[in-house]
Amino acid sequence: MFLALERVLSTEEAGALRDAAAALSFGDGRASAGRFAQAVKANDQALPSPDLEAIRDKVTASLMAHPVFGTAARPKAMTRPIISRYRQGQAYGLHVDDAVMQGIRTDLSFTLFLSEPDSYEGGALIIADKIEERAFKLGAGDAILYPSTMLHRVEPVSSGTRLCAVGWVQSRIRSAEQRELLFDLDQSITALFEAEGKSDAFDTLCRTRSNLIRMWAD
Repeated sequence: MFLALERVLSTEEAGALRDAAAALSFGDGRASAGRFAQAVKANDQALPSPDLEAIRDKVTASLMAHPVFGTAARPKAMTRPIISRYRQGQAYGLHVDDAVMQGIRTDLSFTLFLSEPDSYEGGALIIADKIEERAFKLGAGDAILYPSTMLHRVEPVSSGTRLCAVGWVQSRIRSAEQRELLFDLDQSITALFEAEGKSDAFDTLCRTRSNLIRMWAD
């Protein structure tokens, strides 16, 4: 399941984080890549600092506060976000994320865009399934959430600078199929409540959701 999460950050918040990220010191992005991904990775990664930690805290808190992120990911643990920078000529070739990062199992990946899409050329996130490739280049403050099992790449940036925060989630619901069922059930429960309020059908669906989580949660 691919989800575009709108307004994880407001326009003002995204701008403030973009300015703060632009002032960070950056090193070679290959430092966080696995053995084989290093051969196709060419970007910059923010180096440790108190200012980086403040940005990471804001990204994490904003994601956790986003209602769609919570119901889609059902996070048990998250990595500390990486602030990535792509300048002219930089790209990240086709790869799959490591199964374990920062000590957690990677079930879901996210990219939170900090740069406005018209401020750089190229740089789309391309996610490949067995049928087609899908390109994502979202507005500043928006994020894409997708399974970490997918092959993906970042197109070369031909001009401008692409800043984003990337990270990984270990879900309480390990199965992607079960997560999607629960997400659909959540959406149906919300729609039913908005249309009819509390009812016998609403209570039954809530009970079903709770019992499924009880059965499936790690």
